[in-house]
Amino acid sequence: MATATATALKLRPLYDRIVVKRKDPREQMRGGIIIPDTAKEKPQEAEVIAVGEGKFNDDGKRMKLDVKKGDTVLIGKYSGTEIKIEDEEYTILREDEVLAIVEGK
Repeated sequence: MATATATALKLRPLYDRIVVKRKDPREQMRGGIIIPDTAKEKPQEAEVIAVGEGKFNDDGKRMKLDVKKGDTVLIGKYSGTEIKIEDEEYTILREDEVLAIVEGK
């Protein structure tokens, strides 16, 4: 399955916002029963697809973001705003909604 990138979509988040794509959760089985999609929780691990240029501080200088395109991050289950572009689901959120950057992947 080919994944679309934000550059192909010409999507550029503003200021301190980032665009992420939640990673597909692994098939969950509990007691031999497969949990249907409607009962599954949203994955908290996501790949950063695009980042804004950062917001301005009190001195008028732009503050760069800590996350970068391609990073794997952990986000809250209900963080950000869900959007759908060309049948792909993305989440737009502020950098301060990112809980952690997953290192070593």
